[in-house]
Amino acid sequence: MSTTPPLRSGSLRRRTIVAVVALVALLLVVLAIVVDVALGARLRGQIEERLRDRAAAAASLVGTVDDSDLAERLSDQGLAVRIDGASGDSVVAGPSPEQLREGPPGGPGGPGGGPGARSTPQPTASSDVSVVASEVTGDSDLVTLRSTLSDGSTLTLTASAAGIDDTLVQVRWIMALSSIGVLVLAAGAVTLVVRRSLRPLDQVSRVARAIGSGERERRLHPTRPDTEIGRVATALDDMLDDVVGAEQAAVDAEQRLRAFLSDAAHELRTPVAGIRAAADTLVRADLAGSEREVLAAHVAREAARASRLVDDLLTMARVDRGLELSRTDLDLRSLVAAEAQRVPLVHPSLRIRTEIPDAAVPVHADPDRVAQVLSNLIENAARATGRTGLVTVAIERRGSTAAVVVTDDGPGVPPADRERIFERLVRLDDARAASGGVGLGLPIARGIARAHGGDVRCVDNDRGARFEVTLPLERRTAG
Repeated sequence: MSTTPPLRSGSLRRRTIVAVVALVALLLVVLAIVVDVALGARLRGQIEERLRDRAAAAASLVGTVDDSDLAERLSDQGLAVRIDGASGDSVVAGPSPEQLREGPPGGPGGPGGGPGARSTPQPTASSDVSVVASEVTGDSDLVTLRSTLSDGSTLTLTASAAGIDDTLVQVRWIMALSSIGVLVLAAGAVTLVVRRSLRPLDQVSRVARAIGSGERERRLHPTRPDTEIGRVATALDDMLDDVVGAEQAAVDAEQRLRAFLSDAAHELRTPVAGIRAAADTLVRADLAGSEREVLAAHVAREAARASRLVDDLLTMARVDRGLELSRTDLDLRSLVAAEAQRVPLVHPSLRIRTEIPDAAVPVHADPDRVAQVLSNLIENAARATGRTGLVTVAIERRGSTAAVVVTDDGPGVPPADRERIFERLVRLDDARAASGGVGLGLPIARGIARAHGGDVRCVDNDRGARFEVTLPLERRTAG
């Protein structure tokens, strides 16, 4: 047997706030990483671009300015300079790599950023020397540009990248403090939004508690049933309607059961009391033979009446539980003809008329149960006509359904009572005055017909009562 897993009942408000704040924090971390990487790459790219500009400017001065003077001018920009001439001589100027690793001599701005530094060398005369190829190397602290010039010489410029780390540290602190502020603001805003959004759930809880305390008519009636909370509220209202309906149905069923048991006890008490009184008289009194025969006949009659009532009660219980039908293929005409032939034996003064079609009316049904339905309806018609009227039994084919119509010329059934007579132990006032019958024949007949997939109804008629039994034609369902 499958069971529904327990509902996770943690605080929805707390989980929502934590989830949103965690998502915002994750996004801020991702943003900080992206900014850090992008800014670092941008700053390093700017240093490389400046080194290329200086290398191009220096190449235009080669041959017009002495290499030592050129190296000196470039070193004034905070660069380590090495010029390897085509003849093999070399010129070195500027700070050493160890000095550059400690920070750019030109200040935080990088090459050329220090106060008093000379401007980028400008050519005083044009030359044909240019940069043929460049290669950038270095690490986290240094950026080196090695340029091969068209005259065969090599110019190597090295700049410090230590200022990049200082800038990134400052940016990281700014991002961290800003992120903390954003998280605080986000937590406050999310708390307010979540509280407002979940306010309808508090209303649901209040309504549920009110209904549990006895206010069964309370409902939520959402204004927007197409939203998530609206769908939950609508489903809860529907469930409450079903629960209240089931509760009322259970109360009504209990009341009907009590009334049924009371009526059954009352009906059984009458024949039992008669039997008991007659038996006491037979045992204690000194009676003549004829009187004994009368009392014995009375005992037998009341015992038969009690037996019929017990049989009807057992049949009604089987109908409620679900009848076990022994279905077989049969012609409905044969059942109607057999019941019509039995009527004169039971009610000699009752006139019976049948209207049976020429064509066969095949059904797949339990013959004994269907015969019981017809017998109950004919018996009901006989009592209604004082057992001296006219009862007509007709068979009709209506598409895929066969109908047996039983009519009589009695007083008929008022429209308001045409459904009530199918309730258990219900008899109309006129029927109570008649002999026999305890109000179970019609409920049993309807129960048997519905077990076959049909029904029994009391319908309009010009005169007297008209009952229709419907059964499906050729319905082959295992019984």
